[in-house]
Amino acid sequence: MGGGGPRFRRVEATHGGVDRMTAAAPRDGASFPRFWAAATISSFGTAITAVAMPVLVVQVLGATPVEVGVVNAAQFVPYALLGLLAGVYVDRWPRTRVLVWASVGRGVSLGLIPVLWLLDALQIWSLVALLLAFGSCAVFGFAASQSLLPQLVPRSRLLHANARLDQTDAAAQTAGPVLGGGLVGLLGAPLALALDAVSYLVEALLVVRLRPRAVSAPEAPGGRSLRREIGEGVRWTYRHASLAPLAVSTHVWFLANAAGLTVLALFALRQLELSPALYGVLFAVAGVASLIGAAAAPWAGRRLGSGRVIVVARIVYPVAWAAIALVALTNATESVALVALFAAMALQGFVGGLENANEMAYRQTVTPDALLGRTSATMRSANRTMAALGALAAGFTVAAVGVAPSLVGIVVVFAVAGAIALLSPLRRV
Repeated sequence: MGGGGPRFRRVEATHGGVDRMTAAAPRDGASFPRFWAAATISSFGTAITAVAMPVLVVQVLGATPVEVGVVNAAQFVPYALLGLLAGVYVDRWPRTRVLVWASVGRGVSLGLIPVLWLLDALQIWSLVALLLAFGSCAVFGFAASQSLLPQLVPRSRLLHANARLDQTDAAAQTAGPVLGGGLVGLLGAPLALALDAVSYLVEALLVVRLRPRAVSAPEAPGGRSLRREIGEGVRWTYRHASLAPLAVSTHVWFLANAAGLTVLALFALRQLELSPALYGVLFAVAGVASLIGAAAAPWAGRRLGSGRVIVVARIVYPVAWAAIALVALTNATESVALVALFAAMALQGFVGGLENANEMAYRQTVTPDALLGRTSATMRSANRTMAALGALAAGFTVAAVGVAPSLVGIVVVFAVAGAIALLSPLRRV
């Protein structure tokens, strides 16, 4: 919920050294460090929003469970409408330019939230409208970002580059929520969101100076066709022997994760009555665990293979959420509930950090440059569509049957995602 949502994903083991990565960009040695800095600043802003947005929705605006689900889904809906289209144009247009304008759009749409609040004009549905605008910009931004990295570093270094991005993202998830909880307590949730808005504008200023390696896509016979280009990205994603099951498992994971985070906000902030500061610490613990997982990601990828790392992570996620469901089912004491909640989020964070660099590097390695935008957008479009459905379904399910049964259903969906990965060729990658 919020400006990108808590990711639990994104260090590098010192294998090859820092200087090799810094000099990896073919045309401009500063390109990857600049890209890395932009991602770091944005990650810290997003980590603050991960705390501020649920507090704004649940406590400041007093949303019902259904409204919480709608708000959580709003930023994902544009992926269903624009995702495939964004992939085509990211492969056609300069990716740095797309990322710059997407960052500006996200900064402006998020920045309008505290402005409306100060004018006493912020309502649930105006918030939904702004998050729809935010999500529309994010569709293009994420497709451009994931496709841009292979133009900044050699493919042989993609695992290390992704691990390094994961390292700073995990560091942001560690410090950002604590900072966010403090800022929410000091300034209020709406004003805390303004910092994330500023982070996107700073990201745009850094990205505009990147000098990526040029990618030339062969012109298709008969000229360009939007329908054909979309089809090429979809076919590559869902006909590839191991990329296809990875995509499907990830779609199901996003359904479960969005539902889980929606129910978690209601369970922690309303039922357990966690303060914004303690809620922030919860995500900070997940960030520390993610940092540890990201540190081990390159080593794990070399030892086990990227596919096995992904499979193991997907099997562990339902275990973490089963602990949260058990707390809700047994009406555990406050101390037991807090221990279980923190342990579960730490486990989720660790396997997320372990998995993400391996997953991203694998996808970027097997996909040709000319298809990267469309492949990334195809997967992200489906992922975020499933996330929107998960958030909406969670809101309605909590309203209908309560928190505990909803959490049990979430565990089952996470288990399905794990089974799809386990039974696929991914374990041999």
